Amino acid sequence: MAFNTQDAYDSPELSGGQPPDDDHGGGDDGNSGGPGRGNRRTGLLAWSTLTVSLLVLALVVYCVHDALAAPGRQGATAKLARWGRCHHLVLVADLIDGRARTASAADCSATTYSVLRTTRARAVARPRPVVAVVPIHPPVRPLVDPAYPGEGAFSPLVEVKGQPVVQRALMRPDAYDATFPVGVVWMKRSALRFELHPGVSEPGGDWPVPATVPPGHRTGLVATYNGGFKLSNGDSHGGFYLDGRTAVPLVDGAASEVFHRDGSVTMGAWNRDVAMTPDVVGVRQCLVPLVSGGRVTEAVDDGGTDVWGLTDGGNSFVARSGVGIDRHGDLIYVGGRLMSVQTLATTLQRAGAVTAMMLDINLSWPSFISYDGSRQPADPVPYNLVNFVRAPTRYYEQSSRDFVAVYARG
Repeated sequence: MAFNTQDAYDSPELSGGQPPDDDHGGGDDGNSGGPGRGNRRTGLLAWSTLTVSLLVLALVVYCVHDALAAPGRQGATAKLARWGRCHHLVLVADLIDGRARTASAADCSATTYSVLRTTRARAVARPRPVVAVVPIHPPVRPLVDPAYPGEGAFSPLVEVKGQPVVQRALMRPDAYDATFPVGVVWMKRSALRFELHPGVSEPGGDWPVPATVPPGHRTGLVATYNGGFKLSNGDSHGGFYLDGRTAVPLVDGAASEVFHRDGSVTMGAWNRDVAMTPDVVGVRQCLVPLVSGGRVTEAVDDGGTDVWGLTDGGNSFVARSGVGIDRHGDLIYVGGRLMSVQTLATTLQRAGAVTAMMLDINLSWPSFISYDGSRQPADPVPYNLVNFVRAPTRYYEQSSRDFVAVYARG
């Protein structure tokens, strides 16, 4: 659905043809009083009639085009009828759509029409009240200076009803690893709903929520992303709660992603920023906050493997992921193949996160997937955000670990 107002059109400039020059046509002189004068008058009348007819035809074509180009999903008949009523052509409008009613003045003024320009004044029709357009998120300040052109700039990743409710930006993690970009995703929370899914192994057990996004539950799916550290061996230093059941006890102070009954998400330190309420349906905890109060926490620089976990081969720069919330309540996901804890936290904070937490790390686990349902809404095509090693069909199969599914609100 388009929300932008219609482009203005100038009135077309039409000019009628000139009558033929009789001095070159072989007839009587135009100043003579004979039959030639009658012929001239007849010719002038014919050209005048043709000119007026062309002007009327042009006006009709112009008005019909204007009516059909008006914003909205109505059919041609409805748009023509509405245009007629708004221009006091009620009988014509009623003949078009067979209904005898007159549009109110407010209804007519809400429709966007052409801007009519005259030599004395310029009258502009007021735009139709619409749902607020989702703007493109401001760029993220790149990690490398100087930056490449467009580095850190957001662009639409998934659109819902014509609005870019999921957006993506890419940047280099450092000056040497351009082939392993960091992906930043911004998600408009009010347009989306978020669902926590358990994994077969993490946390394990039987749940009413499946460990996959099965056929029949993919319509409206726009994204999925990975959960946190392992729960079964205590690596997450936190717990897991879903649908009234606690798989692993929740820990005070642990960074927590909290899922609510209305499909929204909040985030923060457990029992300090967020807590259990009747509308909470899921809680996923992992380590301590990366960002709190809009600032990168001291633990990012001070914490070692006891805080941030063991990495593949003991390297600091490995595949990492994290999620945060900005001051508007919108979500931000960051993931890439070569990131340190500092890189992850800094990127989340620069992208606008006021609260953020680490999710899973190491090569096999970070994964953000977007879905294109334009051709097959019930079975959208998955795409990886960046060059993660797992296939984008990962959550179309049984997942060993928990994850989050993101749907467009109906």
